[in-house]
Amino acid sequence: MNTLSLEAFTNYLFLSELRRGPEGGLAFLGAKADRKENSYRRDLWVKPEQGEALQLTADGKTRGFLWDGPHTLLFASSRDPEQKKRQEAGEEYTAFYRLDLGGGEAKKAFSVPLSASLEAKLGDGQYLLRVDWDLRFSRAYTMKGTTKAILLQLKKDEEDYQVLDEMPFYFNGQGYVNKHRDALFLYDEARNQLTRITRETFAVNAAHVSPDGTRILFTGQNFTVKRKEKTGIYLYDLASGKTTQLLPPRVYEVYDALWWGEKVLALATDQKRYGMNENVQFYTLDPTSGAMDLLAPYEEAVGSSVGSDCRLGGGKSWMMSGGKFYFTATIRNASQVFCLEETGEIRPVYTQEGSVDCLDVADGTLYFIGMQDMKLQELYAWDEAAQQRTQLTSLNQQVLEDVYVAMPQKLTFENDNTDLDGWVLLPKDFDPQKSYPGILDIHGGPKTVYGEVFYHEMQFWANQGYFVFFCNPRGGDGRGNQFADLKGKYGTIDYDDLMTFTDRVLEAYPQINQARLYVTGGSYGGFMTNWIVGHTDRFRAAATQRSIVNWVGFGFTSDIGEEFARDQMGLGRKGNVWNSMDKLWFHSPLKYLDQCVTPTLIIHSDQDYRCPLSEGYQMYGALQQRGVESRMVIFHGENHELSRSGKPRHRIRRLQEITGWFETHI
Repeated sequence: MNTLSLEAFTNYLFLSELRRGPEGGLAFLGAKADRKENSYRRDLWVKPEQGEALQLTADGKTRGFLWDGPHTLLFASSRDPEQKKRQEAGEEYTAFYRLDLGGGEAKKAFSVPLSASLEAKLGDGQYLLRVDWDLRFSRAYTMKGTTKAILLQLKKDEEDYQVLDEMPFYFNGQGYVNKHRDALFLYDEARNQLTRITRETFAVNAAHVSPDGTRILFTGQNFTVKRKEKTGIYLYDLASGKTTQLLPPRVYEVYDALWWGEKVLALATDQKRYGMNENVQFYTLDPTSGAMDLLAPYEEAVGSSVGSDCRLGGGKSWMMSGGKFYFTATIRNASQVFCLEETGEIRPVYTQEGSVDCLDVADGTLYFIGMQDMKLQELYAWDEAAQQRTQLTSLNQQVLEDVYVAMPQKLTFENDNTDLDGWVLLPKDFDPQKSYPGILDIHGGPKTVYGEVFYHEMQFWANQGYFVFFCNPRGGDGRGNQFADLKGKYGTIDYDDLMTFTDRVLEAYPQINQARLYVTGGSYGGFMTNWIVGHTDRFRAAATQRSIVNWVGFGFTSDIGEEFARDQMGLGRKGNVWNSMDKLWFHSPLKYLDQCVTPTLIIHSDQDYRCPLSEGYQMYGALQQRGVESRMVIFHGENHELSRSGKPRHRIRRLQEITGWFETHI
């Protein structure tokens, strides 16, 4: 059996954005690494009712799409040569193309003078667009002549400066968002006309067109200086052009609001019990009275939080179909699918191990892109009546043929009267009579989970002769609100769970060389790695990635810093650095690094705005001051998602650095 190479992920096809056509057929995006260009090529694919999946575009420049008819797809693409010309002049520009599935090349349908994406189709030639609106310069499209030239010159003059006068002022993966809002526009193709729906300072979250195409339901909030917690629900009427507030902001954190008959289904939480990580519940909102009624109490996590480094792109986690609401939920260590009936009953639809990454539902059949049976992403259909799953594609089959894939060995253990799940991957060509090194890999979040899905970095290490072990400590997802509640407990019960798990693994697998134990993790996993090296010397070396080391400064520098730090440290609404310094410092790994002796590699990205680069600098500086062997590698142009969606060559270098660090410390 062949060995999985470090670079193998560059041959994986990453699937996303699944959409079923009006008369059948499934369209989706496929992305693949381009090592030469150090980027990813994204193209449009279709799986017809009969036959194999077909790649429809080949230039690698496709973005979001929608079905524009039974046999037509409409999508955005950067292939238009006009785009480069306009952008060099400082203008915004987006081109959209139509592709007839009956044959022929994609043809340019229309373009808009804004940075836009397709949100929904309202009717023939009528579209809802989501626009990245720059409060300073996007209005240039309404101007002509000298007035427009002056504004575009001002935009060019400002390129060397970044003025901050809002919060948040940047966001991970988006860059600086100061003075930017997600806005909604209507576009009439026949008239080539744009109509703005939302106020200029309003920031949109979710949006849905009514079934009859006459109204638009959207969520979000208006702000001029500082974005607040909790959003409102609004209704736009196309005939009158008026917007009505259905639910005021500052009451519920609304994840989504969807049409459900004459009422609105709201996925929301008031966050009163468990704070900002509280799982959403299902409410009905009466558009006439504004009454918000709890339809179905739900303690589980809506959406999928099963981690993997073998995805790129997203898709629908929930949707309405036939008067029923279908949604994914993270249960224990898998993402599964459930159905909410109008009565409030919630029934299981698909409950197998693995992950459902995005879905669509039609005529009693669930279609989904997922990771099942330790395979890479494929497209599946689930017949609920027959309780039968069909794999519709084998797009990633060849890349793993005759390659060792370590099957997770489940290890359930108990700590502090709580049963917890963990797994162990055996090294390639495992011989019970031999000794092997071991790697403890810690997930991010903390409100995520590890599950029985393919994880490239772990599989690579197993192929290199390592035991790899990982678990879901308290604070993670999939076990309800109480299990996930880690407020004010970081580094306490979770650390105890991880160390107990390590003990149980070593007891169950005596082949692991205890003198060659390593630990790594990213984000929250990086925080825990930092905490571990300040509290024990049992690991021979550590690799901390995109981590938090100091809660005192984190609240001022992270894109989610102020609210997240206050909430997760359990400070309450009035807590802050000045009245809670002891609490913040107690939970900061930096406090304990004077006890660290573990050689530590620090991996960080200079555009990581979730756990900013300053956190990595503090970790490195502290270890250097203490004389601890350390090395820091900074990835330019990358953000918090380096290990999952970073540029291909950067992802290769990252994995080389971590693996090399462990191999050096034998």
